[in-house]
Amino acid sequence: MIQPVAVIGAGPFGLSTAAHLRARGIPVRIFGEPMVSWRAHMPAGMLLKSTPAASNIDAPQRGHNLVDYCDAAGIPRLVTDEDIIPVETFVAYGEWFKQKLVPELEQVRVVSVDRRGTAGFDLKLDSGEQFAARAVVVATGLSGLAQLPPELAAAVPDGPTPTGPVSHSSQHHDLSRFAGRDLIVVGAGQSSLETAALAAEAGANVRVVARGKGAVDFGAPPWEQPRLRPESPFGRAWSLYAISYYPHPYRYLPPQARHFLVRRILGPLGAWWLRDRFEDKVDKREVRRIASAEVRDGSPVLRVETLGGRTRELAADHIMAATGYRVDIAAMDFLGHALRARLAVSRGTPKLGAGYVSSVPGLYFTGLPAAASYGPVMRFVCGTEFASPRLARHLAAAHG
Repeated sequence: MIQPVAVIGAGPFGLSTAAHLRARGIPVRIFGEPMVSWRAHMPAGMLLKSTPAASNIDAPQRGHNLVDYCDAAGIPRLVTDEDIIPVETFVAYGEWFKQKLVPELEQVRVVSVDRRGTAGFDLKLDSGEQFAARAVVVATGLSGLAQLPPELAAAVPDGPTPTGPVSHSSQHHDLSRFAGRDLIVVGAGQSSLETAALAAEAGANVRVVARGKGAVDFGAPPWEQPRLRPESPFGRAWSLYAISYYPHPYRYLPPQARHFLVRRILGPLGAWWLRDRFEDKVDKREVRRIASAEVRDGSPVLRVETLGGRTRELAADHIMAATGYRVDIAAMDFLGHALRARLAVSRGTPKLGAGYVSSVPGLYFTGLPAAASYGPVMRFVCGTEFASPRLARHLAAAHG
């Protein structure tokens, strides 16, 4: 009996990879709750920063992009760069994609993955089932990778919680709980700024604390984009064009350069359409650094160093870190200890070769964990267009 390929994760990258493998006739078992990060770990009412062109889940055949879903659902088409996608629409699109191309998705959790002798893998599910797979694709997205700055982590030794004094933005779906409360949101990216705006609209008193002068900023609207530069899913710029369509050579750059570019290109910046909802509604505090945080009488206090070099304390009912995600193989505890020990890593991220394969033959990573090897495009849905067909092609050749 031919052992299947196991795909762990049912977000855009997992669904796209499974669809491409199925199209090649490769037996696949895919595990996870469909679109769970988008459904449960993003705030209700959120709008995607990505344009419609950058929000297609890549499929092996035509007829399964965002416009096709809109047509099937009988809703207005989302086509131009000025069309904004509600997160609820994107979740429904992912569900539709799953029903059309990956109907066999199993909504169970993979508990462990271990090497099986010299080839293949042993997997255990939370249902108790154990089985063998000839290859494994890790497409777990943001799960377990929320990053909390050490200054904030020190205030909550047991970790961030949505009902405690300090949390991470991924722990909140309903922001109405902050109505009438003082909320500090730490961060300068889209997640921070949009969460702050949504919380303010829900009745919270919100302050955004961001590091660096001019840290809080917004992108230019589509009609102000430079016309003499090449177009990409992220805007008009040579660098954006290169990372979108030519990520092939990225993994040959020195490690320091790769990690730097992942952080800086497409870094913290609010969407153009968010400016009016943020300005004059959210208090902005740009600081030199966050010195520390502590909890006094059950409420958090943030100690910051101002741009002028003075120390200030900011008190609130709650502090929310919208500080993004950090890939760390150590956090992927479903991978067996011996398996993780065999993985070649760079700053906690897996070193990937051609076709997204890791240093362990048969073990692949796609999506965010692949960004340090294939560039910033892997942080976004449109990265499926490059990753999924190449991963499926490599896997078919190596394990066909």
